[in-house]
Amino acid sequence: MLKRLLVCFAILLAPLAIAQETPLPNPQVIIKTSEGDITLRLFRDKAPLSVDNFLAYVDAGFYNGTIFHRVIPNFMIQGGGFLPDMSQKATGDPVPNESRNRLHNTRGTIAMARTNDPDSATAQFFINQRNNLQLDWAPGRDGYTVFGEVILGMNIVDFIATAPTGKVGMLDDVPLQPIMIKEIVRAKAL
Repeated sequence: MLKRLLVCFAILLAPLAIAQETPLPNPQVIIKTSEGDITLRLFRDKAPLSVDNFLAYVDAGFYNGTIFHRVIPNFMIQGGGFLPDMSQKATGDPVPNESRNRLHNTRGTIAMARTNDPDSATAQFFINQRNNLQLDWAPGRDGYTVFGEVILGMNIVDFIATAPTGKVGMLDDVPLQPIMIKEIVRAKAL
């Protein structure tokens, strides 16, 4: 009788064990820009620290009113840190580099921007307009952490990449007309 009870108990607990082993969901966000919307799928299962960091900024409304401040055609578009007057927003602590996650800087992926210090990424990100495998981790080379991909709106990324740019202060490749990030919001589940 006790053996039968234990088997029944194990059968009842099996779905809970399976649910705990299920990978974390990969959320989606929408970058609402002055040029149109870009929808991203984030890879929480491959870059959990970077995704949670990015979502904390999204949920706090940090990106609202920022700009794409660096645009290089046939390379990438970068945003998430500057206001239209080119003042830089204060950020939280940096997140550790996760570039060894086997995700690649290919066309349409989003990655964390950083300084020469591999563990310096905070809020800024870039979207690869083309394959940029030279930005991946390799032995002896710290890479840039890919943490998501464009699933809708790559045409908007391509359009932003054509913006005329110039030098503003110490920064090169700044769009002459600000390209606004109106807001970044979590996509509603269907």
